[in-house]
Amino acid sequence: MTDGATEQVPEGFNAVPSGLGFSDAIQPTFIRIEEEVVSFGLLVQQHHTNLMGSVHGGVLMTMADLAAAAALNVARGEKAGSPTMNLNVDFIAAGRLGQWLQADIEHISLKRRFGFSSGVISNSAGLVARFSGTFYLPDHDGMWKSGNRRSGLIE
Repeated sequence: MTDGATEQVPEGFNAVPSGLGFSDAIQPTFIRIEEEVVSFGLLVQQHHTNLMGSVHGGVLMTMADLAAAAALNVARGEKAGSPTMNLNVDFIAAGRLGQWLQADIEHISLKRRFGFSSGVISNSAGLVARFSGTFYLPDHDGMWKSGNRRSGLIE
């Protein structure tokens, strides 16, 4: 996208509620869950950019983290958090103001205590980043500050 126009949120995406902690820093964000396929997106706004006018790497990493963890939880049928143990992101191209960025999961692997997922972040011009992560899959209530492990991103 080079004309400076703002792209639109694709059909099927719903706004992620605020009040979920750090992820509020990149709001407004959107999620789409179809069957077990999770996509996470945002329309790039000024607060998502760095001094060079591209999407800040921290925004891309946060998108990757949220999408990967949400996909693992959907795959295992849990509405709970999954702490990130490792997250690798390769930055390939810049996202720009007004663009729709979308994180799509390409692979999920669930083990007893760990989940692994990988995917890509793209815009209308193509690939922006690729990512992979390892997540802890807690199965006890003591992990949760609120005592409610069933709250969070996936509703």
